[in-house]
Amino acid sequence: MPPKSLSTLAQENHKAHKRLLEKGNINHILPLLPELHEQAFKTIDCLQCANCCKNHSPRFKQPDIKRIAKYLKIKEGDLVQQYLKIDEDGDYVLQSTPCAFLNDDNTCKIYDVRPSDCSRYPYTDEDVFIKRKTITLKNATVCPITFYVLQQLCEKIVL
Repeated sequence: MPPKSLSTLAQENHKAHKRLLEKGNINHILPLLPELHEQAFKTIDCLQCANCCKNHSPRFKQPDIKRIAKYLKIKEGDLVQQYLKIDEDGDYVLQSTPCAFLNDDNTCKIYDVRPSDCSRYPYTDEDVFIKRKTITLKNATVCPITFYVLQQLCEKIVL
């Protein structure tokens, strides 16, 4: 039998993960995040996955647009026109997925100047991980690191 996909595993564990995020004591969870974040990144190689770049778009805030355009040596308006669109929340996001800046080897063409959403993703060492439950649960379906941290928290925190 083939191994289960991350999406399937996340669906099977959704109830436990949701319960942890909704009922877990934030003061007990937050101190655990930095170590679990480190463990996850030592265990899982993002370059073998790149699901975030293949399935999501970060928000491109104005400082991101300015920095990336300068790096690419193009005008900010050209960056917006060529790569971005405005979503239903009024944010600049990629016109399409996978990310236009994703290389074939899963590296990023603009890694050193990538949007802040990219550099912070998957937020497993931030309070956003607990406070934005819906996003964390969605991320667990595509990001092995998010899933790993949630699983570890479920083992450490008994509700």
